[in-house]
Amino acid sequence: MAAKKPIVAIAYDFDGTLAPGNMQEREYIPGLGLDVKAFWGEVKDHAETHDMDEILAYMELMLFHAKAKRKPILRESFVSFGRGLELFPGVESWFDRVNAYGKDRGVAVEHYVISSGLREMIEGTSIGERFDYIFASGFKYDQHDVAEWPALAVNYTNKAQYLFRINKGISNSWDNKQINKPMPEAERRVPFENIVFIGDGETDIPAMKMTTYQGGTALAVYEKNARGAKRKAEELLDQDRADAAVVADYSEGSAIENAVRAIIDQAAARHAFRKAVIHKG
Repeated sequence: MAAKKPIVAIAYDFDGTLAPGNMQEREYIPGLGLDVKAFWGEVKDHAETHDMDEILAYMELMLFHAKAKRKPILRESFVSFGRGLELFPGVESWFDRVNAYGKDRGVAVEHYVISSGLREMIEGTSIGERFDYIFASGFKYDQHDVAEWPALAVNYTNKAQYLFRINKGISNSWDNKQINKPMPEAERRVPFENIVFIGDGETDIPAMKMTTYQGGTALAVYEKNARGAKRKAEELLDQDRADAAVVADYSEGSAIENAVRAIIDQAAARHAFRKAVIHKG
């Protein structure tokens, strides 16, 4: 029987990877009349005082300050904030170009987000609909679509589990039974050798390391003119956390496009080889 069409899955962090800066800092935090630096300092203090996860701390404090300012957090508000997010060069056309290249080589390319940022903001961006699934922190909403409790907190250590959800074909964040269920490698939807993780910093290290450990590819990106960003990405390369360090420019002919094209070529070549061996046997 002929082998199935190979899939290459690209998993992206979001802040600092597809978009510069931190999404909450653009409109939401200033919109509450808060100083950005002071807010993140409060988050760290809150997390340390209560021995809690920093992602949960920032989400709780978002709710706290919104209530104190009598500005309820609406789902649509986050989506609206997302519409205004700036993206790195070339990101808008990236998905069409990469998908077309994969199609020409008989490879299906899928795109995922694994981020500590807010999924509703990511959904609201101009590229929100280009992802096959978004694994990101998010709120639970009441019947009026007002945020009332953190529903999911994606932190730097648990990012790795979402790689296995992609690997096994699990498109949700709640099914722990399937994620822990043994599955033969041959039955997994996307083999790790065909998974690419793209991130920009320390919070991506566990996901990068897990990707490379399992045989996939990790790419560290950096903002071209951001102070110290290139060195930080190169350190991830030097420490064997990433396979390459490239500027966060997704334009046609860019280094990251050439790297992803090479990965697609490898996936196509492996598929052709295995298909030939199976047919010969």
